[in-house]
Order: sequence, then C-alpha cells, then structure tokens
Amino acid sequence: MRTLFLLIFLCIGFTTLSQEKKKRILYPNKIGFLYNNANDKNFLFDDKDYYYETNTFKSQFFYSLGVWKKIDFQIIVQPQIQVIKHQLHNKFFVLDTEENYQQKRIEFTKLKTMYLYALEIGIAANKKLFKKLELQTTIGLGVATITKRTERLAKGFTFIENGALGFSYLTFKNTFLYVGTNIGHVSNFNLKSPNNGYNILGFEIGLSYQLK
Repeated sequence: MRTLFLLIFLCIGFTTLSQEKKKRILYPNKIGFLYNNANDKNFLFDDKDYYYETNTFKSQFFYSLGVWKKIDFQIIVQPQIQVIKHQLHNKFFVLDTEENYQQKRIEFTKLKTMYLYALEIGIAANKKLFKKLELQTTIGLGVATITKRTERLAKGFTFIENGALGFSYLTFKNTFLYVGTNIGHVSNFNLKSPNNGYNILGFEIGLSYQLK
C-alpha cells in the first residue's frame, strides 16, 4: 500500500500538469524526478549516539526566474516522500529526569522506519560550463510532517532545509541528467520538544525534461 501511495504521490503533479497547461502562470518550463540518499555517518556529521538514513523521492517542477550575468535562475517546486531508518544507539541520551524515560529508551533503541512528507521550494542557479554541461547549485526550504517521534525530534509538523551542488548534462534533446551531492537539516524550530534535529550528507541523481 505504501508503494502504491508513493507512486500516486509522485504522479499527482504530472497528471495535474496536463489539466493546467493553459494556465501559463502555473505551467513549468521543465519537469523532473530526483532520488536522494543521505545519512549522518560521514566526514561532516558522525554522531555515534544514533543511526539515521533517508531515501528521498522528489517530483520537480522548474519555473524560470531569468538570467543574470550568464547565470540561469529557477524556482523548483518539490513535493517529496522521505523513507527514513532510525535507531538510538546511546540509550543514556534519554535522561533519567525525563518522564517515562525507561519506556522511551526501549522505544527509541529499536530500529524503526518512518516517513516524512514535504513540500520544498528551491532556488537553483545554473552556470554553463560547456555546450551540454552546467554547474547547478540549489538551496531549499520546505514544510513537512514526520510520522513517528524519536529522541531527537517530535512527531508531526517540522521543517527541512537543503543545499545541493551538482552537474546537469543534456543527454538527449530536451532531456537532462543531474548528479550531485546535498547537505540537509531537519528540525521544527523549537515549535515542539524535542528538537535536536538531524544533519545529513548524501548524493542525488535526477532526470528532467524541458517542456519549452
């Protein structure tokens, strides 16, 4: 059922696109799909207290903002699903002063799968390096909801922040292959407790198609 929901979620934008084609203000100049894998075990973030890994699936809708000094700027609307694996390794991260701390230690030290559903808005800047190759940098901010609580983040409403750097290559007519790396953060800006959040580093690959 979750696989079916994933496919439906990622295709919503594409089916809606054909219905909105005449409404130019909502009509993107490019559409795409991106896969990302990231975790906390890397040279930047290596917290031994816990394990955290995410596989992210994004639909992408690109809207042109214009060109400035030969840099092409775009807005990217990115509905997404993150499939997350999480496990607390250091049970003493949950302090014995917390309410129901023994129950929480048992709950959080078990490996769990949880889901994060988000809508992210990104600003991308593309600089042409060669005829078919562009350098792409992206920063993004999104609102999200996460399905389970952990020792670091409350269940429910949260935010995501991402930065990415990669290369976009024109493989065929109007079709682009993107390969890059990203750094991300998940937290709820202290709207709920706990809010230690997560910092991740990973790689991503995407495919997009130019509509006009």
